[in-house]
Amino acid sequence: MRSIKKQRSTKETAIDIELNLDGTGACDIETGIGFLDHMLTLFSFHSKIDLNVSCKGDLEVDGHHTAEDIGLLLGDCISEALGDKKGIERYGSVYLPMDETLARVVLDISGRPYLVYECDYQRFDLGGLDVQNIKEFFKSLSNTLGLTLHMSVLYGENDHHKAEALFKGFGRALKEAVKVTSDVLPSTKGVL
Repeated sequence: MRSIKKQRSTKETAIDIELNLDGTGACDIETGIGFLDHMLTLFSFHSKIDLNVSCKGDLEVDGHHTAEDIGLLLGDCISEALGDKKGIERYGSVYLPMDETLARVVLDISGRPYLVYECDYQRFDLGGLDVQNIKEFFKSLSNTLGLTLHMSVLYGENDHHKAEALFKGFGRALKEAVKVTSDVLPSTKGVL
């Protein structure tokens, strides 16, 4: 079973995450930011990763530290749960429609963190989440997971739909990439 439970505590946030990469998408999310809870629930459902997240952050400042630190710990948890990465597919990609919006998410569990994030929002805030913090979440997650991640909203009008397409697409692409399909490390270098 590829599962893990970890904590992260700083002067800005206190976070507990428990996940199982080989789950069913069951989740219990409490970040203090309603829209982030919704997005992480969608990610869990579409990745089929069982995910429990509890965060107490300095929301009186704003949601930046909460989103960033959850991304850091979630990436770290996924990386540790993957172990030596032997036999994983490594790559994942998806085009995901959400009504009028179309998103593309392509990723590589490469050990080389890099984020390309292309999404223009019309609003500043979605349900208590500053839209700038969506990119910060994925940047932090990419860094600690060692993930090359390309995310693009190709077109769309509704900002909620844009964010939702990215989180769902990320879940589906990651589900593909973490799937174990052999007993070989997927790299000619012999290391990821």
